[in-house]
Amino acid sequence: MKKLLNTLYVTTEWASLHKEGENVVARIDDEPDRRAPLHLLSSIVTFGSISISPALIGACAGAGISIALLDRVGRFQARIEGPSAGNVLLRRAQYRAAESEAGVEIVRSILLGKLANQRGVLLRALRDHGGSMQTEARDAVAAAARRLELMLRGAILQATCIDTLRGHEGDASRLYFSVFNKLIRSPDGEMTFKGRSRRPPLDPVNALLSFLYVLLTHDCRSALEGVGLDPAVGFLHRDRPGRPSLALDLVEELRPALADRLALSLINRRQLRASDFTTSDSGAVFLSDDARKTVLTAWQERKREERLHDFVGERAPIGLMPHLQALLLARHLRGDIDGYPPLFWK
Repeated sequence: MKKLLNTLYVTTEWASLHKEGENVVARIDDEPDRRAPLHLLSSIVTFGSISISPALIGACAGAGISIALLDRVGRFQARIEGPSAGNVLLRRAQYRAAESEAGVEIVRSILLGKLANQRGVLLRALRDHGGSMQTEARDAVAAAARRLELMLRGAILQATCIDTLRGHEGDASRLYFSVFNKLIRSPDGEMTFKGRSRRPPLDPVNALLSFLYVLLTHDCRSALEGVGLDPAVGFLHRDRPGRPSLALDLVEELRPALADRLALSLINRRQLRASDFTTSDSGAVFLSDDARKTVLTAWQERKREERLHDFVGERAPIGLMPHLQALLLARHLRGDIDGYPPLFWK
């Protein structure tokens, strides 16, 4: 059990969570009980087979503390929460926008942020490590960055419907991930990236990316619910039962800067090695328990760092960026600001 910021992470399988007084208590075999005050928590995230008492579930629901259940490799399973306090007028505006021209402009803004941030990841790698790259790799990364810039200035701005924008987003993602392996500087031969594989991840890099994307999705969903938006009704991602489409929309613009950069740092600084991953008989690759803790600690340390939010004009912890973007989206849907300003990571 590890409390970081306002989230309690429970990573040891077969632990049990209970309510005692105004505390959540974790019991793990014969180890001493571990406690955390409920009033200091905004969410609880569990990994694997963790039992949760009905009394604790009820207390969390009443206090507005969400419980996210993830499997042992970090895939989202379910979310437990109390009654929604969302603003009905805001949600009606969201639903109208999802079926109108307003949705096109929101998707355009999201993709402008995503492609700019993907380009930023490539340019950062060239700036920091271009001198040590082989000429072929350096030229390929530079060419991908130039093509992303052309897409930003042309295809994304000129598209007139969401389906066209979705097509451009797919092209940009394929381009970006086609050179992602050239950003990896691990001495381990197994730490290579041959393309995105999701369900299941088939190599250590994909396993790490998928795990970080799950953590970011959880934060984005919480941020959207916190401002009263419906996380299930998105603009870029089509509606699908059980899928938090709007949270996934928000993830798209944030994950190059928040997740991809962190994944590269953990690999290139050799905080994660090939030995930190296991491969099942089916070929799926998983993070070990200790590796998950390493990633969680790095994730929360990263979220504590502060940076300037250009649109808001103030410095804020990185962990609050999803909340600021959710607030800006809500204000746009209410008509308080003319458009949705994406987060550009410099």
